[in-house]
Amino acid sequence: MTDIRVEQPSLGELVSNLASQTGVLVKQEMRLATVEMSQKAKAAGKDVGLVAAGAAVAVAGVLVLLAALVLVLARFMPAWAAALAVGIGVVTVGLVTAAVGMKALKRVDPAPRQTIQSMKENQVWLGAELAR
Repeated sequence: MTDIRVEQPSLGELVSNLASQTGVLVKQEMRLATVEMSQKAKAAGKDVGLVAAGAAVAVAGVLVLLAALVLVLARFMPAWAAALAVGIGVVTVGLVTAAVGMKALKRVDPAPRQTIQSMKENQVWLGAELAR
């Protein structure tokens, strides 16, 4: 009868291999986190743009409407009352626009959820590998 032996790696080789694979895994997780965070930052940037656009519209509206509507309304009421009424209306429109942008920003989740989940899975895997 022939006895065939399969050569098993030594404990030192196993530890070395585990350390090497863990290093590669950590680097890949860091790349994943970087990609995920840049995607989230890009989405947040668009929402910040909406907030800025709302503010710009409010400023432009204040300038134009104060000039035009105050002149019209000043024929029917004191000029100060006309300016106040127009200013309140334009600021309200600007605030609503900015509020829409702020609401969109609050929906952005800054945590790298995919990376967190992957790290948890890797932790389970590593625990199983060490338990062997």
